[in-house]
Amino acid sequence: MARIALKSFTYCMMHLTVAIAVAYALTRDWRAALAIGLLEPLVQTVFFTIHDRVWSRIEKRRLEREQAGFLAATA
Repeated sequence: MARIALKSFTYCMMHLTVAIAVAYALTRDWRAALAIGLLEPLVQTVFFTIHDRVWSRIEKRRLEREQAGFLAATA
């Protein structure tokens, strides 16, 4: 578990660094870069959660259709 936490933390730090660096490269303003670099991962996390839930529903429906087809074929 400690390894997963460390890996998550280092990924988070890398993501923040890249986001801030890209924002700075585009704006040449450290304040704007920090604001964008800190906000972007938060927004991305929210949208990833939505994206993951949509895919989970798609997968659930696919499995339900497969099970319904299997049950109909064996009846």
